[in-house]
Amino acid sequence: MDLSSVVWTVSGSVGFFKLVNCGLDSLAAPESARRNAWKWRNISTSLVHSLITGVWSVLCFYLHPQMAEDLIATHSVFSHALVSVSIGYFIYDFFDMVHNQKLSQSWELLFHHVVVITCFGISVLTCQYVGFAVVALLVEINSIFLHLRQVLRMAGWSQTTPYRLNSMVNLGTYVVFRISTLAWMTRWLVLNRDRVPLVSYTVGSVGLAIVTVMNIVLFYRLLRSDFLRPGREARKEKEA
Repeated sequence: MDLSSVVWTVSGSVGFFKLVNCGLDSLAAPESARRNAWKWRNISTSLVHSLITGVWSVLCFYLHPQMAEDLIATHSVFSHALVSVSIGYFIYDFFDMVHNQKLSQSWELLFHHVVVITCFGISVLTCQYVGFAVVALLVEINSIFLHLRQVLRMAGWSQTTPYRLNSMVNLGTYVVFRISTLAWMTRWLVLNRDRVPLVSYTVGSVGLAIVTVMNIVLFYRLLRSDFLRPGREARKEKEA
């Protein structure tokens, strides 16, 4: 893809997710979610992005398996388009949060988005490391359940069986598709240090380090919220 194609794809993606968000505004939201209608639409839009890019990333390796053997130079137009579309989503979501949420509440995600947009942007503009970016997008498989968890909580379903089942799947996919994937990406970057230019290596290393720390913190919060805290509360009730 040339520069103009990248610009059109990224711009089209921004417009698409804006339309998704506006479309959600016209749908009836659960009464419990109406107190924060913006957050409901934002999370639901993120869920749509995760569904699209999670499935798309798997298809990239299924349809173009040779990309797994060379994550630097080998890629397809299909995989390049995926990374471009994802950049569009992160750009859209960045400005959506800036416009609708206080900086003190969103700075972590805003910082995450800047890191992702920078790393993915280098990839699509240089047509290098596209396979590496697609590997990074495998984490969106977990994001499906992560966003679904938030949707269920906002809908008032946090004490239901579907929520508990989703919590278990969320934690399992978190380990497999998020923590393990990030660990594998870090290992790959270290092993291929001689093949990666210093600037790309530095940006990639710093980006991975930041995202890894953020994901470990989020994993602890999920574990404490969905599994450790209910256990403590149950013990307190028995003691009472």
